Amino acid sequence: MDYRKCAGEILDAIGGKENLASAAHCATRLRLVIADNSKVSKAVLENIDGVKGVFEASGQLQIIIGTGTVNKVYDEFIALAGVEAATKDDVKAAAAAQSPWYKRAIKTLGDIFVPIIPAIVATGLLNGLLGGLSKAFPDLSGSQLFGLLNIFSNAALVFLPILIAVSAAKIFGGNIYLGAVIGMIMIHPDLVNAWSAGSGAETSTLWSWGFWNIQNTGYQGHVIPVVIAVFFMCKLEKLLHKKVPEVIDLFVTPLVSVLVTGFLTMTIIAPVFSQLETWVLDGAKALIAIPFGIGAFLMGGVYAPTVVAGVHHMYNAIELAMIADNGQNTWMPIATAANVAQGAAALAVAFKTRQKKTRSLALPASLSAFLGITEPAIFGVNVRFVKPLAAGMIGGACGAAVASLMKVYATANGVTGVFGFLITTESFFGYLLTFLVASAVAFILSYLMYKDPEEAAAAAPAAESSEPEPVIGTDREFDDSCVYSPLKGTAVAMADVPDETFASDVLGMGAAVDPTEGKVVAPADGEVSTLFDTHHAIGLALDNGMEMLIHIGINTVELNGEGYTAHIADGERFKRGQTLITFDKALIESKGYKTITPVIITNADDYSEVVKAADGDVTYLDKLISTKKA
Repeated sequence: MDYRKCAGEILDAIGGKENLASAAHCATRLRLVIADNSKVSKAVLENIDGVKGVFEASGQLQIIIGTGTVNKVYDEFIALAGVEAATKDDVKAAAAAQSPWYKRAIKTLGDIFVPIIPAIVATGLLNGLLGGLSKAFPDLSGSQLFGLLNIFSNAALVFLPILIAVSAAKIFGGNIYLGAVIGMIMIHPDLVNAWSAGSGAETSTLWSWGFWNIQNTGYQGHVIPVVIAVFFMCKLEKLLHKKVPEVIDLFVTPLVSVLVTGFLTMTIIAPVFSQLETWVLDGAKALIAIPFGIGAFLMGGVYAPTVVAGVHHMYNAIELAMIADNGQNTWMPIATAANVAQGAAALAVAFKTRQKKTRSLALPASLSAFLGITEPAIFGVNVRFVKPLAAGMIGGACGAAVASLMKVYATANGVTGVFGFLITTESFFGYLLTFLVASAVAFILSYLMYKDPEEAAAAAPAAESSEPEPVIGTDREFDDSCVYSPLKGTAVAMADVPDETFASDVLGMGAAVDPTEGKVVAPADGEVSTLFDTHHAIGLALDNGMEMLIHIGINTVELNGEGYTAHIADGERFKRGQTLITFDKALIESKGYKTITPVIITNADDYSEVVKAADGDVTYLDKLISTKKA
């Protein structure tokens, strides 16, 4: 094999080095991140000598070369492309960088705020407890112990810009101590405290642009200005590290970074973005304050979909700004209403379902949601069955409206559900009513609306059923260490597959099924990463992390799609047991082709062991392959 020729042809087929964002390799495959997928010719790639398969998964173009060969092709490839060798993690990061800018921005905000939430929670909980105790025992507020603990309770809030600056510098790749200095500058004691200025304390001009006077006010409690300032500092610091000679870099880079960033922060960045942040905060408050709880009702209803979309971390900025503004986080009760409603909807499923597997998943997931962790309930139960998700959204809307009407607020963020009672002591009964209304509405609606898949299929008219229902058995136990058979038939070891490419594990390890029925179902929940035009093969990206190729028959690409029908499209999500492809077994075999179907784990290098787990006959979703994480 001419490794350099193979690498050169691959580079040409993907649109040249200008279309390559990053490249790495694993045991069997090149893993490439492409700038513009429309410039890639998969047909040309598949016909290159040495390429044994091509598919897309997790934002990566994966080209199967084979063990012992891929590393040699890779060396030639990066030499021709003029790029540095990358790791699989580097490629994953590059693939993530290809996502839309707004998704990257929201993820960045989440990455900055999530690490500091424990600090806010700790002081916020203490603040709530002290508030409750001082009401129950009025004399306590004058004690030395109370005064000491009161210092602890607001420390994170007083120095919030420093916490944010350190976290932001870490995310943006700058020096975290320089980041801390920028945060310190923004709340320096020589500036008038922002809260004092808001209460009428006299300020003076710190800097004048002639047409605009900047007041000597600190930025206690502000969030976005700190993030923007530290982002600028990190960019400047990295630039200086590249330009400044090493002999003076240690002195020049920190000095210039702090001097330039500090000046621009206090004269432009902080004044401008603090005003923008104020407008956003005022907008959020105005939305919640729409009469009769209408605004809160709408927010409580759409909160769960924002969790599904992964954009809910942006709410941290709003909550922190609310707390810093007047100590009242009115967004948190809305989040609680939405979260406990999703938990109650999942709990209704656990009560109503006759499927042991569904109940064993729904019950702990619902309890987790009541404690503030909603992902198991939303993704594991409610999104999967749809109607519980809708019931939870309605319950969340109703609970949020109650919170607005009762003027419920929290003294911290990062905690919802049951533990939220600790930071809502000022509006305890309103919070309790919010909790109960959201839960009751969601539970009742979910219980009335939910039906097990088998019951729903039996109740629906046959003519209206366009999508085959899942075929999950009621007494089966599933776990992520196994691959479940997507076909009914006889389990076959990969070494016994009558095709050397599959038998040698070049495409990945796994097992095969000699089918008795012409249907392929999803072995787990996930997304279609590649649907071949001929529909004889399909690539899957499963939610449990497995990447899989199901190849129906041997050399059946030569049929050009004859005898195959796809019931799902490229990029679509599917549920375990959903029919993906049907095929005419008799027709294919009459044409002289074997229908034995390899089920291949294409990221098998992520596992230390991949073995056939079945002997003899298997039906849909019987255990076929057992794995062990590397």
